[in-house]
Amino acid sequence: MAMLAILAAALSLAGIGNALAGWLVARRFARALAAPPPASLLPPVSVLKPLYGEEPLLEEALASFCAQDYPAMQIVFGVQHAADPAAAVVARLQRRFPDRDLTLVVDPTRHGSNGKIGNLINMLPAARHDILVIADADMHAAADHLRRVVATLCTPGTGLVTTLYTARPANRSLAARLGATQITHGFLPGALLARSLGRRDCFGATMALRRETLAAIGGLAALAGRLADDAALGQLVAATGLAVALAPSLPATTVPEPTLRALLRHELRWARTVRSLAPLGFAASAVQYPLAWAALAVIASAGTAWTLLLAASAWGARAATVRGIDRSLGLAPIVPLWLLPPRDLLSLGMIVASFLGDRVQWRGQLMAVDRPGPLRHGMPVGKEAA
Repeated sequence: MAMLAILAAALSLAGIGNALAGWLVARRFARALAAPPPASLLPPVSVLKPLYGEEPLLEEALASFCAQDYPAMQIVFGVQHAADPAAAVVARLQRRFPDRDLTLVVDPTRHGSNGKIGNLINMLPAARHDILVIADADMHAAADHLRRVVATLCTPGTGLVTTLYTARPANRSLAARLGATQITHGFLPGALLARSLGRRDCFGATMALRRETLAAIGGLAALAGRLADDAALGQLVAATGLAVALAPSLPATTVPEPTLRALLRHELRWARTVRSLAPLGFAASAVQYPLAWAALAVIASAGTAWTLLLAASAWGARAATVRGIDRSLGLAPIVPLWLLPPRDLLSLGMIVASFLGDRVQWRGQLMAVDRPGPLRHGMPVGKEAA
């Protein structure tokens, strides 16, 4: 037990260092965000927004794209059924933004196991422009988001542009705040650190590329059987020799979960998907959670003074870096500091759980992350544990 306490303490200290490094890269990224967007004219762009149901804050998120400060843009929305509540949201947006080129595609045709990619395949014929921006429905973007994304794509040698994102809780529930801090204070600095070490991951929040690049990798059909379609797209574009670039823009994703059960289901899907892509790297990411390791050290040592001091230091360091990231990025605090210990414990638990199975629940289907494709088509979410 003494050796376990020492090992856990060492991991906690490493986690403190990781948290401080994440804060530093977030501050550096904030300087890129502060630079003004290009003032020059930009080429026309088609934004593709695949939709599925009326999620919390959906109209507000979609309206932020309709209000983009961009000279020539088209937005193509897509649903698979006319009765989808998201179609009514699009109709309201068409009335709110009569001067915008907004198109709704309704097509139930399936293309492989990934419903989002199948939706995009149905939508693509309606896109008129050479530059395509695929953006998640739950993204809230500043008015200069498209300018920054397309300007980055126009950099020579760039084949694909992606963006990081922060979180916007849809409600004041414990679950929404726990989910939001994991994105803003876990995923975001972790992704920036990974990029500083040479990784060039693609994130599905925003993906921009030229039509010719998409054709060169086999089109959207090449992604139709992949659960992690964003990662697959990044790998395929990188294989052509073109760069996967990060735009200096930071939209926010809606965190809609009202209950812990819903949050756990969502985070388990995310964890198992990431684990399937890079199992060793994902396991190593456990070092990001110093409070969890400090708690283990306290338990293993039966609460000796030095482990209690370590736990207090880890809590102070996590609190300082969380608030530091908020200040650097100009974000309002979204989580009380007392939630940081349970958040770290939950995150470490999710890493462990990701290695205990390969099934995830996504949009009413039970899917296997290691062998893309649905196990049972149309299974209602919640009928079987992931």
